[in-house]
Amino acid sequence: MNKKNLEILGLGEGATKQDVKSAYETLRAKYLEERFMDGEVGNNAAKMLSVIEQAYNDLMNELSENAAAEDSESSFLKVEELIKSGDIHEAQRVLDSFNERGGRWHYLQSVVFYRKNWINESKKQLEIAIQLEPDNEKYKETYKKLNDKINYDAQNSAGGNQTVYQGQTVNSADNDQMGGNFCANCIECCYLNLCINCLCNACCR
Repeated sequence: MNKKNLEILGLGEGATKQDVKSAYETLRAKYLEERFMDGEVGNNAAKMLSVIEQAYNDLMNELSENAAAEDSESSFLKVEELIKSGDIHEAQRVLDSFNERGGRWHYLQSVVFYRKNWINESKKQLEIAIQLEPDNEKYKETYKKLNDKINYDAQNSAGGNQTVYQGQTVNSADNDQMGGNFCANCIECCYLNLCINCLCNACCR
């Protein structure tokens, strides 16, 4: 937190919202009484009322933002654990509850779509993640692996059909890979391993 604002309220690092509120109310009562005094004391008190008000507002906003970031991180970790445990339905439910949807959100949505066998949708989500975080090497590496898989499937499907994946269909099953079954799928294994490794590393920035 902002050290200057903490010093103004007489607080140290690790102060809670309640600490900030209590310190502010104590100082405010003090300066409200002193502002009617003559001379420099009264002038200083009037000035400090504005100073502590600003410090209080800034610190409370900062604490609220920190709390929101912690909640978001906790939710991301929950999604990652759900994906690793195979509970895709619950992982999707948690993702749907997010209000802010940045690169990490779209990356995890891509993994969920892949596990649902919605390959085109997975690819689109990865593209959005890369657009939002163009320097994220993990997203780009995953995207390359997914394209390798799509190309491999297309080349090995009957007639070389280049439109193997059509996204979600009425008959899509969560455990059936769309686009045909090719040799226990070495490329699919690489992609899945990459996703799991990325999730284990847990760093999406």
